Amino acid sequence: MEMEEEMLANCRSLLSNVILQPNVSDIWQWHPDLAGGYSVRSGYQLLTSQEHRVLDASEKLIWHSHVPMKVSILAWGLLRDRLPTKINLYNRGIITDADISCVVGCGQVETAHHLFLFCDAFGSLWQHVRAWLGFSGVDQQTLGDHFLQFTNYLSGMKTRRSFLQLICLLCVWLIRKERNNRIFYNIYTPTAELVEKVKFHSYWWLRANNAAFVYGCQQWRSDPLFCLGIG
Repeated sequence: MEMEEEMLANCRSLLSNVILQPNVSDIWQWHPDLAGGYSVRSGYQLLTSQEHRVLDASEKLIWHSHVPMKVSILAWGLLRDRLPTKINLYNRGIITDADISCVVGCGQVETAHHLFLFCDAFGSLWQHVRAWLGFSGVDQQTLGDHFLQFTNYLSGMKTRRSFLQLICLLCVWLIRKERNNRIFYNIYTPTAELVEKVKFHSYWWLRANNAAFVYGCQQWRSDPLFCLGIG
């Protein structure tokens, strides 16, 4: 129901500036080039320029003073699809098509988008973390859009965006680590335990870089926004 209401609100927003003119015939217009109209070239340029803008904006979010450098480097590789996912290994001729399925056994090909956003075992982590923080939302179709949306959920204060940026990077790191644990060590961590790891690591990452952080781990687990003064 919540998703349907959000979609309805988006549709209303798109139609808010539409004015019906009964005496004027409808025509199609290509806004990027009103004079020349649509062309394959102009469509391609529009798509690629948007992709670069989203990538440039999202890449600014991977560097954070409280986040270990190795985590930021991992996020950089993720946004550029440089990680050794199974589909990338297959495309390089390292594994066969018999080995490209997601490690959780869901039957889907292991792409970066599937693994980090849509896999039932790994992608569901975002929903549980949002519930811990006290807000709701849906995951975007691209990783760049997801980074931008997640970081701006609470909007407003720079402190809020910085905190969500840290949480986003932490989730990426934990998902990648859990995926590797399942493949190389046959170790399986339930989603509930992954959420606890998000709480644990975020607490110590922030405390290690902030001597004035006076709250205990239990307080942090219960209400992190209050502990940061951004609730």
